Amino acid sequence: MQYRKLGRTGLEVSRLCLGGMTYGVPDRGNHPWTLDEDQSRPLIRQAVEAGVNFFDTANVYSDGTGEEILGRALKEFARREEIVIATKVHGRMRPGPNGAGLSRKAILHEIDASLKRLGTDYVDLYQIHRFDYGVPIEETLQALHDVVKAGKVRYIGASSMFAWQFSSMLHASKSNGWTQFVSMQNYLNLLYREEEREMLPLCADQGIAVIPWSPLARGRLTRDWNESSERMESDQFGKGLFARTADADRQVVEAVARVAAARGVPRAQVALAWVLAKPGVTAPIVGVSRPGHLDDALAALAIELTAEEIEQLESPYIPHQVVGFS
Repeated sequence: MQYRKLGRTGLEVSRLCLGGMTYGVPDRGNHPWTLDEDQSRPLIRQAVEAGVNFFDTANVYSDGTGEEILGRALKEFARREEIVIATKVHGRMRPGPNGAGLSRKAILHEIDASLKRLGTDYVDLYQIHRFDYGVPIEETLQALHDVVKAGKVRYIGASSMFAWQFSSMLHASKSNGWTQFVSMQNYLNLLYREEEREMLPLCADQGIAVIPWSPLARGRLTRDWNESSERMESDQFGKGLFARTADADRQVVEAVARVAAARGVPRAQVALAWVLAKPGVTAPIVGVSRPGHLDDALAALAIELTAEEIEQLESPYIPHQVVGFS
C-alpha cells in the first residue's frame, strides 16, 4: 500500500479510501443494495489486511447503520491509533426541525451520535456532506471549530459544493482563527470532470487534499454502457448524474474498454488509474461489494497511463451540467 499526507497536514492516509456507503442494513435508509453486517465484515477486513487505513462513512448512510457496522468491524480488525475514520454531517437523520443541516445544534448533536454509533471517542476527519444554504457559514464553521477543540474531531473536511462556496468558507475560517478545512470530497471521474475547472485548482492552491467519491462513476466505467446492475436499477440519485450526456458518456466508456483490452486488465483498473494520476488527488474513495473490487483498486496503484492512453480516455468528454451537489 502507498500512503500520502492528507493535504498540508501531518496525517498519513492510504492511497485508497474504503467507502462506507456499501455497508448498512438494506431496509434502512435509501440504499436497498447495501450489504448487511455479515456480508460487510469480510470486505472491511480484506481492506485492513491490504494496508488500507482510511475509511469513509456518513451519519446518513443506511440510517446510521453504516457507521455502526463499520465501527464494530474496525474495532475488531484494527488498532484505533492505526486507522483514520472519516464521517460526514448534513443529511436528514430524523423528521421535523433540526433533523438535518449544518446548524450549531445539528452539528453538536450529530457528532455525539456518530461517535456512539462508531464506538470511538473521536473522529479523525469530520466532513460537511453538502453546503447548507439555510445556515450562515460562520455558525457552521464555529461549531466545527468547537468540536475540534473539544477533542471529538481531529481534522475537518468538506464535500461537493461550488468552488466559490468553499473559497468563502476557507476565507471565513482563516479570518476568524477557526479550524481550517484540510480536505475536499468531490465527484470526479472520467464521466464527470467539471471539478477540473475551479475546484481542483482551488484545492491545489490552498493545499487541500482531494478525496473523490464515485471514481468509477457508480460502476458505469467498468462495464458495457447497456449493461446494468442491481444497484444501478435502484439508485435514483445515480441515474440523475448521467441523464443528459449519454451519447458522449458512452464514447468514454468505450475508450476505457479499448485501453483496458490493450493492456489486458479490467476496465476498473484503468478508470481508477486515471483518477489516481490527477494532480492533487490524495485518495479516491472506492466502493467494495466483492473481494475482486479491492483487488482491482490495489492493482490500479501500479498502473501508469501513457500520454496517448490519457488522450484516448479524455478526448470524447464534453462539458456536463454541474451535478452531485444535492
